[in-house]
Amino acid sequence: MRVIAGTAKRRRLLVPPGRSIRPTADRVREALFNILAVRVLGARFLDLFAGTGSVGIEALSRGAARVVFVERNERAANLIRENLRRTGLAGTRAVVYPQDALAALNILARKGERFDLIYIDPPYRKGYELKALAQIAGKGLLAPGGLAIAESDWRDGLPEEIGSLSLWRRERYGDTLLSFYACEEEGS
Repeated sequence: MRVIAGTAKRRRLLVPPGRSIRPTADRVREALFNILAVRVLGARFLDLFAGTGSVGIEALSRGAARVVFVERNERAANLIRENLRRTGLAGTRAVVYPQDALAALNILARKGERFDLIYIDPPYRKGYELKALAQIAGKGLLAPGGLAIAESDWRDGLPEEIGSLSLWRRERYGDTLLSFYACEEEGS
């Protein structure tokens, strides 16, 4: 697995052996960032259920101002730190929270954090993406005009609306479905 574009282009990312972590496939990552395009530059980005950190690292490489990685598996969180180091992207622009994603959302909300882009990539077929989206909407973690993108199994139909989040776009790549939710502007 490699970084696709940006300052860390072609740098290899470490992936743990076995099936405990399912990294986002290169073609899905490439399609995601083609859709996001210029939105990434200068964005505050949250990589939720971060795994290897490949999505957040791609965002940093493409010019995101700051990326918060949330991954509860301590070995995976250490792997994210190592991947950041290997790509030259470690530093104050990258923060790793080694804890449960839903608990981290509470902490981030209490701190007053708001993100322009939130990527949610939980284990498939367990309903975590819906719980995370509901919490993001309920706690105001997505900035007006921002996007929350949920990666899920294509068979998992997510609703058109979740609180202040409205489905903007859906794209399928094999068994993977990306659902893009826009945050309605405040006062609209």
